[in-house]
Amino acid sequence: MNKEKSPPRKRSVARARLERLLDPGTFEEIGSQVLHRSTDFGLEKKRLPGDGVITGMGQIEGRPVFVFAQDRTVLGGSLGQAHAAKITKIYDLALDSRVPVIGINDSGGARIQEGVDSLGGYGELFRRNVAASGVIPQISLIFGPCAGGAVYSPALTDFVGMVADQSFMFLTGPRVVKTVTFEEITTEDLGGANVHANTSGVAHLLFQNETEALEQTRRLLSYLPSHCDEAPPYQPPTDPMDRLPQELETMVPENPKESYDIRNIIQTVMDQGSFFETHAMWAPNVVVGLARLGGHPVGVVANQPLSMAGVLDSNASRKAARLIRTCNAFRIPIVSFVDVPGFLPGSDQEYNGVINHGAKLLYAYCEATVPKLSVILRKAYGGAYLVMSSKHIGGDINLAWPAAEIAVMGAKGAVEILYARELRGHDDPQARRAELEDEYKQEFLSPARAAQRGYIDEVIAPCETRRKLFRYLEAIRTKQTNPIPRHNGNIPL
Repeated sequence: MNKEKSPPRKRSVARARLERLLDPGTFEEIGSQVLHRSTDFGLEKKRLPGDGVITGMGQIEGRPVFVFAQDRTVLGGSLGQAHAAKITKIYDLALDSRVPVIGINDSGGARIQEGVDSLGGYGELFRRNVAASGVIPQISLIFGPCAGGAVYSPALTDFVGMVADQSFMFLTGPRVVKTVTFEEITTEDLGGANVHANTSGVAHLLFQNETEALEQTRRLLSYLPSHCDEAPPYQPPTDPMDRLPQELETMVPENPKESYDIRNIIQTVMDQGSFFETHAMWAPNVVVGLARLGGHPVGVVANQPLSMAGVLDSNASRKAARLIRTCNAFRIPIVSFVDVPGFLPGSDQEYNGVINHGAKLLYAYCEATVPKLSVILRKAYGGAYLVMSSKHIGGDINLAWPAAEIAVMGAKGAVEILYARELRGHDDPQARRAELEDEYKQEFLSPARAAQRGYIDEVIAPCETRRKLFRYLEAIRTKQTNPIPRHNGNIPL
């Protein structure tokens, strides 16, 4: 009787998305006959089965997953009490079974006609998001609008993906913004996919279309275990572990002021084609993502000299800390590539809380109990040296290339401070400055000095990086620690 009002094509939007995400023929729907129970504002005339969301289970590469997809063609995909109960039931099953959850969000938000029941439904969902955090992987795909309180559920999950020119996330829409602040802004400029991928950092992944989003979500899951007590999924490598890539010898320029793309080093060291970058456009001065080393998943954190010389700032610290904590939750070892001149100075950074945000990165590395390996490629100065997985904050294996420089600051700055009086009275201060800088580099910046003190485990040739990292990782993969019992740590603001 509802065929004219709800054409089959429209009713199948959410279902089609789930069927494209999952292995063919594996989707089993749960709660298809659920109806909302509201009779206010004429809703008794719109009692459509499913209540605007399709929920169920299926498989991805043979692994079980629980899924849901909101359907904006049914009551605008709005979340009411029954709609929320279907999703929370999926979460309860997933938590009890220790199985990942993937949600496709496409909703106008809370169902106004249901009032507090709708708000309560969101609260129940948020509670499940938090209960599942760090226990099972949670992936959110935004395939349409996601507004108001609805945005908090994706924000509580591990990864958020958005589609360009199609996805929107905001707490209050353009009309409300104009009413309250008199600011005129478009939906795209307020909360479009590009905004959250480039400016806010809410979106980990930006896709050009739904097909790419679904394919890449399947790939993302291949790096993650089904739950926190399971080892990350191993894939037999086709890339030999004894490979000695000679191109690494020349990838880092000798001139410390010359930039290069750290992605080239990551892709050369890790299993070929395995690097899966997240937050690619936000805070580009640090590169993070997942990769494989000898077939085993690892998290990657790397300073990016191509952007702001690889300096750390507030957003870069937050970005790296988030990846580290996600990896630690799911037993994924962390490999850090270090080439960092320090933290970005300036009043803007201080006012924006770089102290607290930098402390988040420090906290994440200190807190992580998974194997932590690092390679200092060119320079590691000051506090930035410390926070980038140094031995002092719990780094398990710390390597350095022969030309690496490790110190409080670079030779030029150090000489200007240490020998200011001598240089002022010298006949040829420029020549003397150059001599002192060379002496300082040899005596204090060489990785040999840090190695002598046990802060660097080995100084290696660049071409040995892949083989060395793999061998060390194989030795400490089963590392176990016994943290002091506590209710929770107090992460910086």
